[in-house]
Amino acid sequence: MATPARTEPDFSTIPDLPEDVFTAPLKRPEHVGDDWLEPAQTRYDSEDDAVWNDLFARQMEVLLGRAASAFLAGLEKLDLGRGGVPDFGDLSEELGKLTGWSVVPVPMLIPDHVFFWHLANRRFPAGNFIRTRETFDYIQEPDVFHDVFGHVPMLTDPVYADYMQEYGKAGWKAMHHNRLKALGALYWYTVEFGLLREEEGLRAYGAGILSGPTEAVFAVEAQSPNRIMLNVDRVMRTDYVISDLQPTYFVIESFEDLYRQTVERDFDRLYRNLSPAFTYANSAVIDVDNVVHRGTQEYLLRGGRGSGAKPV
Repeated sequence: MATPARTEPDFSTIPDLPEDVFTAPLKRPEHVGDDWLEPAQTRYDSEDDAVWNDLFARQMEVLLGRAASAFLAGLEKLDLGRGGVPDFGDLSEELGKLTGWSVVPVPMLIPDHVFFWHLANRRFPAGNFIRTRETFDYIQEPDVFHDVFGHVPMLTDPVYADYMQEYGKAGWKAMHHNRLKALGALYWYTVEFGLLREEEGLRAYGAGILSGPTEAVFAVEAQSPNRIMLNVDRVMRTDYVISDLQPTYFVIESFEDLYRQTVERDFDRLYRNLSPAFTYANSAVIDVDNVVHRGTQEYLLRGGRGSGAKPV
């Protein structure tokens, strides 16, 4: 992000991935190219549109008073409640006028280096499928509802949109240092599960919170989780939970604050001093933390989702 130790790629084409860089192996479907883009967006049927509409209605019942004002404004600007799965072409045209971003269809989770490349070019890759009624409440791999409803409205905010582009550029530095886990933690605790301090109180801007009804309430109001002001160095040393509610959420003062803490940080120096493994547990509170709320961790201590514990 700042003071690169090597010449950064220009991102006009996908930069080569060195052999000594460790990334998760993913098998590319035969019908997509090196950019992993689908030839076209899925033609969703009436049941798919009904699933979208029902998910949208459910989320709107819980997000007022809990979602960041920038997110709610983005929903309105893009008219995501117009009915049915949004057309990516229309979304891209509207988003392009606002912040220069577009939405592109991908078949599944895509390799890190390809994902970073798209972000660096202000393209947001969105899953080209939607969950079924059987997976209505929880789906492990992000679908079009999570990606478009959860992520895309935030891209209407100019500062946040710039942060996402810089994150994509920063991905290449993390890969060269083999510190993708650390950069992934930053994405997790900001883009997916970030909280923002607004005048009326804490509000969610992370897509993982905004696209899930239980987490939307838990993250903002529950007594169990910690809520700690964002410290980038600390966050990048912190483990996270993939398939359950988060024991800890990190809070920003503003998107300008988020941009300043990341884009102006010397990440080469940070990566050289980071351990390959995480230093802090996802429930930890440490001496450098500026704690907004120290959680009881009752939900975690009772066993979380697998035990049937109440998210209190």
